[in-house]
Amino acid sequence: MDHTAAATAVKPAPSSVEGLIPAKSHRKPALPALTGIRTLLAVNIIFFHFSDPAMFGLYAPVVNNAFVFVGCFFLLSGFILAYNYADRGATLTKREFWLARFSRLYPVYVLALLLSCQMLELEWHYQTRTHFLEGIILTPLMLQGLSPLLATFWNTVAWTLSSEVMLYIAFPYLIGMRWPRETKKLAWMVLGFWALGFILPVLYLVFQPDGIAHTNRFSPGMYLRALKFTPLPYIPTFLAGLALGMLQSGAKISNRARAWMAGTGLLLLAAIFHWWIGYLPYPMLHTGMLTPVFALLILGLSGDHWISKIFAVRPMVIVGEATYCIYLLHFNCIVLLSKYKVSARLGIASWEPWFSYGVAVALALAAYYAVENPARRWILKRWSHKR
Repeated sequence: MDHTAAATAVKPAPSSVEGLIPAKSHRKPALPALTGIRTLLAVNIIFFHFSDPAMFGLYAPVVNNAFVFVGCFFLLSGFILAYNYADRGATLTKREFWLARFSRLYPVYVLALLLSCQMLELEWHYQTRTHFLEGIILTPLMLQGLSPLLATFWNTVAWTLSSEVMLYIAFPYLIGMRWPRETKKLAWMVLGFWALGFILPVLYLVFQPDGIAHTNRFSPGMYLRALKFTPLPYIPTFLAGLALGMLQSGAKISNRARAWMAGTGLLLLAAIFHWWIGYLPYPMLHTGMLTPVFALLILGLSGDHWISKIFAVRPMVIVGEATYCIYLLHFNCIVLLSKYKVSARLGIASWEPWFSYGVAVALALAAYYAVENPARRWILKRWSHKR
């Protein structure tokens, strides 16, 4: 996922209700509350992968269904890109954009694969020799997500990078298209893309190609894996993010209204997780069913008010800037810590799982400062044509 559009300061949003996307290019105000909320999303995904939800009490439904936050990351990715590039789509240099994305994503991606080479031993025993060879070739190229069978090869969570790469390749062409400038039309486009995202999961639910009537996170099935791990189902969510980012660039919404939007989004999420999520179809939840609620929250947190200030506290922003590293490194890091019984050897087994969580986050922060940022600067300095 693109967790790298970190922000460091908030400027007050305009105060009226309607507006057009500005035609003049300028550096956009940073949105630190969105960086801070990525901390919560990433931490919940760690809990989802490596904890018993029952240990979290009333918070258990959030942990048990944290897979829905993957869709929020795709929405955020499109939102941040459109927010930053909406007023310069016609002049965007494809090579420079792709180089910027590559410089942010690939160094840490390679680091994650190198640190988890021992996972290949498990893959060797689990996969056929043909599939193992295909995984070895596709995964370093970020193409494993094109195969439902190999999407989780080597680094389980890295399937999202395959989807992001496809969307990044398309982004310069998408942002260069003629988009509406009226905020009402953009709002309807967000809802339209959300509705478009229902097509594949509804078809799955109707025809049940895997022969599974009631699916959940543990359900097998090649078609379900295709729905969960391949790029196509996430295109509508990313497009909704693009429309939302353009709406953010042009809409003039008061900070008071944004506070109400953020508060309403949080209350809706609390209600959904507490009362309704058990009744919602898993395939639709996994592919963006909560997009309108996340969109409301994102727009709300893009303002300057008391709720956004809570999410913009410095510790949350610092960790939020490293969420790409957290997401990419945590899974195999915790698997290897468990495999080698590190906490038991240190005599602190009673500290689990919090010891493993802490090590994973610390490793991610170290990777952010020692690998992601220096590598990005070096790549851009060496190959970018920009000054």
